[in-house]
Amino acid sequence: MSASVMTSIYPILTIPESVLRETAEPVELVDDDLRKLMDDMLATMYDAPGVGLAAPQIGISRRVIVMDPARDDEEPAPLVMANPVILDRSEEMRIQEEGCLSIPDVTAEVERPALTRVAFLDREGKPQESEIDGILSTIVQHEVDHLNGVLFIDYLSRLKRDMIVRKFTKQKRATAI
Repeated sequence: MSASVMTSIYPILTIPESVLRETAEPVELVDDDLRKLMDDMLATMYDAPGVGLAAPQIGISRRVIVMDPARDDEEPAPLVMANPVILDRSEEMRIQEEGCLSIPDVTAEVERPALTRVAFLDREGKPQESEIDGILSTIVQHEVDHLNGVLFIDYLSRLKRDMIVRKFTKQKRATAI
């Protein structure tokens, strides 16, 4: 991203916004508009701060995700994907404390496959395939879930999930008045 390009910070939607439960539309073409969206999503994610963001979280129903697992003292390593598809998942599992920018101040341990093979279009629209593990594997699965209307709280017990959803629904009603 060049310094001359201005990025926008989008507001991040929180549950129970309906777009968070919808299946996002596939990207038809990776062009300058989509690259601008990717840059804006990265800027929004860094500003939040978070390690991943899916387009539906900013109210855009497109199959685009951005990620960067780098910590504060590490060099940024942004990764952008259009139309990501998980091709394969390992049988080996790992547990990770997950949170979500669309469900602020809520974290929970979620068990997901440790290794993921994913196909996607890169920033230039070229098809890519990558095998990823560790935290990046968790982030990819979490963000691809967003594109399918699935949230990390869906992996929790019904009781925990319902309590979280009720809390946010109540907050939303209170602020709407």
